[in-house]
Amino acid sequence: MSTRPRVIILRNPAKSAAEATLAELIDGVKRKADVVASGVIEDAETAGRERPDRVVVLGGDGSILAVARGLGEEQVPIVGVNFGKLGYLAEFSVDDLARNLDAVLADPRIVSQRMMIEVTVAHDGGPVRRSLAVNDVVVHAGPPYRMIALAISVNGVHLTNASCDGLVIATPSGSTAHNMSIGGPILQSEVNAMVVSPISPHSLTHRPLVVAGESSIEVLVRQANEGTTLVIDGQVPVPLKVHDRVSVGRSVHRFQLVHNPTQSRWYTLTEKLKWGQ
Repeated sequence: MSTRPRVIILRNPAKSAAEATLAELIDGVKRKADVVASGVIEDAETAGRERPDRVVVLGGDGSILAVARGLGEEQVPIVGVNFGKLGYLAEFSVDDLARNLDAVLADPRIVSQRMMIEVTVAHDGGPVRRSLAVNDVVVHAGPPYRMIALAISVNGVHLTNASCDGLVIATPSGSTAHNMSIGGPILQSEVNAMVVSPISPHSLTHRPLVVAGESSIEVLVRQANEGTTLVIDGQVPVPLKVHDRVSVGRSVHRFQLVHNPTQSRWYTLTEKLKWGQ
């Protein structure tokens, strides 16, 4: 039996450059590891059953989010090769991966263990929907774009009633996504916490709130629009109606991301997002 690392390579089929690079990348990885499967990001769920040591994702940050959710309970370190725009999570270029392949395959010090959340949507009189999320869950008011009313509780204690355009509940990984764009705080990726940020609240006293990672957050929809929707990681929509309940808590599973050893943990924030510039 081979003792070499087991690697799966998945690409975003919408990225033509990723497809063109796939064969070359597989050949490069094979010099150091066994490539046990390759395919598209939609294959993540079945690929996880191959028990890989690393999953290399060719795409952007959205591709990484989709693969992490697809792996479900079979979380393994993900290596993001950026074929998108920003590349906050996808820290490697093809050349970076080739230069740092030994560390990528074997060095646990460059693997970040990050919080994932589990979201449950209980529809009034209907089925319950469950999903993992890496970045965030966002309640959008939706068309016809009137304010909605949400009752927010933390650990079973009522916190507030919010009239707003929506609500973001983000992990530290997701704190630099939608949460940041609406003025929420940026959390270091390994912090054990969640951010609850209202979107355009009617009351000026409503502010983003950081809660402990062990917290259980519940959102009751008190008033909704026809198009009010919960969106998981910006990718999975779940329609919401009045009396629906959204529960969010920390998952027992961890999102494992391989960092580029040539970059600091704040590289993307300072260099790509131009923080403070």
